[in-house]
Amino acid sequence: MSTKSNVKNETTERWFVLVLTIWGAAVFVTGYFGILSNINTIWVPLLVIAGITIPVLAYYFSEDFRSYIWSIDLKHLTIYHVWRIVAALVFFDYGSQNLLPKQFIIDAGFGDLAVGLLVPIILFLRESYTKYLVFHIFGMLDFAIAVGTGFTFNVLLNDPLMRNVITYPIVLIPLYGVCITGALSIMTLDRLLKSKYYSEKLINDFQK
Repeated sequence: MSTKSNVKNETTERWFVLVLTIWGAAVFVTGYFGILSNINTIWVPLLVIAGITIPVLAYYFSEDFRSYIWSIDLKHLTIYHVWRIVAALVFFDYGSQNLLPKQFIIDAGFGDLAVGLLVPIILFLRESYTKYLVFHIFGMLDFAIAVGTGFTFNVLLNDPLMRNVITYPIVLIPLYGVCITGALSIMTLDRLLKSKYYSEKLINDFQK
């Protein structure tokens, strides 16, 4: 039974990596050649929502995909968030050139930097479900604030500076990194909260 499950997870992983590769390549090519810079910025939040929603729906409706996500070590699902340091540095660089709204830089940049720098601290702490739960809740809250700020400046305030988020290379952040981060965060939290072992582990963590 375990062997069959491992084979299914390996197959799902291949498809998952293939989709991520094609997706990333598509954003890179269309961004690099300026194709995305010609679209209306209203499409950015719509594409981000779609990029988060589709993987999450696949997770809830596909048993094989859900099984694969549950098979990934929580350490790896946490280490992934180190990329947010890079995102923060890109935001700061654009901010220094006045290419993005200052408040957006503060909310998105400093938040991503905090989450990214928190990763090694979390990994060095004693192994527990609690630390992963706290980290991913914090990461999700920061994610919601950053996306919410971006949506506000882009859609509600129609700030012309937000057009720069669809230029290369920063376009890779909202249309690729943000989507994957949002989807994985939702799936990881779902996994932590639904694990049949979670309640017992949480109690044990506090008792130790």
